[in-house]
Amino acid sequence: MLNRLAEINFSKENKPMSVAIEEILNLGVKERLELIEEIWDSIAAHSEIVPLTAAQRKELDRRKREHRRDPSQAKPWSEVHNRLEKRNK
Repeated sequence: MLNRLAEINFSKENKPMSVAIEEILNLGVKERLELIEEIWDSIAAHSEIVPLTAAQRKELDRRKREHRRDPSQAKPWSEVHNRLEKRNK
């Protein structure tokens, strides 16, 4: 499995790039997390084609109800992101 090539399409460059899985696994944790973020962003850009499971839909509905009941409990993305960044150092 490690000898497979992964075709990765980075939206910034908009051109496919062949990368050996081994090369990805040899990246540092920070670089792999950045790669995951790039891949996730490219998936999120086309979220309409990613189906939700019934459990995911139920959880999203629960969170929306909770937020409507008490919006003051919401945290800004920058705060959540900073907390996660500190945790991963």
